[in-house]
Amino acid sequence: MVSVVSAEHRVNAERAIEQESVLDALLREREGLLGTLDRVVALHGTARLIRDTIGVDAAFIADLDNSDRAVIRWLAGNKTNSLQNLAVPRGQGVGGTVLALGRPMQVSDYVQSSAITHQFDEQVSGEGISAILAVPIIDPFASKIVAVAYAAMRTSARFGDDAVGRMETIASQAAKALHVAGQVESTRDRAVSAERQRMQANLHDSVGAMLFSIGAQVRDLHTAVTDNPGLTTRLTRLEQEVSAASIALRESLLALSESTPERALPVELAEHCRSFEARSGVPARFVQLGDLRPLDAERTSLLVSVVREGLLNVEKHTQAYYVVVSLSATDDGVQVVVADDGRPDPTDEPVMSCGMGVRALSERAARLGGRVSLVRDEDGGTTLRAWLPGVEKRATA
Repeated sequence: MVSVVSAEHRVNAERAIEQESVLDALLREREGLLGTLDRVVALHGTARLIRDTIGVDAAFIADLDNSDRAVIRWLAGNKTNSLQNLAVPRGQGVGGTVLALGRPMQVSDYVQSSAITHQFDEQVSGEGISAILAVPIIDPFASKIVAVAYAAMRTSARFGDDAVGRMETIASQAAKALHVAGQVESTRDRAVSAERQRMQANLHDSVGAMLFSIGAQVRDLHTAVTDNPGLTTRLTRLEQEVSAASIALRESLLALSESTPERALPVELAEHCRSFEARSGVPARFVQLGDLRPLDAERTSLLVSVVREGLLNVEKHTQAYYVVVSLSATDDGVQVVVADDGRPDPTDEPVMSCGMGVRALSERAARLGGRVSLVRDEDGGTTLRAWLPGVEKRATA
């Protein structure tokens, strides 16, 4: 009997150890995934990875805060804070030269090098650094530099081809991690914005309507009561409190609606697709292709109007089975497309090709330097397309 129990205990113990090992592996995978999805963790981890992989004394990452300047924010192996938050403009020092040229650069003795400018000699010397290798971290999808990675030695040295190659590999991995982190952040922001809009609508429809009803009833009572000073005073106070509550509600709704236009646009277009699908029964999907440049309110409003008009045309004039709304950034602007697979009624052809709504949108787009077109596809569907130049292009025109 004892041997049976002992055997059972051994099996349970082995199973517990096995399960613990699986759990540890899952936790490590979770930590790795969270590191990839978080920009700060990814960049800080890249600095540590450079130091450990290349075998250098220190490593640091400069994040771009605009296209012409990087700021050193993440360090590994540093002894002082002399480089922390150091702003490096394009063309200055090693990192600024990498920004300007878009390729790796190294110096064996920073302070003595004639290949760079020397605005940062004091900070570099303060950290005791001599040799530096810097490579650009380039977003593979946008083909632009998003950060600069540095490897540093405290003695004069030259980095060989193998070290440069490993640095470029690490930079490539970091670029992919940053892209994923950016997509996750964008998705999270859109989800938050959508939730804010839902809350705003609920508050407006419920609390706003309730306050309006209470206020109307109080005003009616106030008008009807003429011979009761005490009640009149209380009604006056209640009317003032309802008015104050209404003002506070309007301020709350305004705060909930605050969002940058380029973030609000995808959320609003997705909402229009959901609304169209709910009332028509036709599946409508919204797809965003890439990140958007900043848009002003006028462009945002026009693009929303184009999608609204396109969905209305589908609802009124076609027998569509599916609708896709896409929003994408182009090299010189932004465009939206509303495409369906329906077959318009031949009697609606004049309406579909040159309706008042489409003509009005075309005129608005033309004033901004853009264009709107509505065409029938070869397979019988229709496509409404609007393109607008970017804000920067229009400003320099």
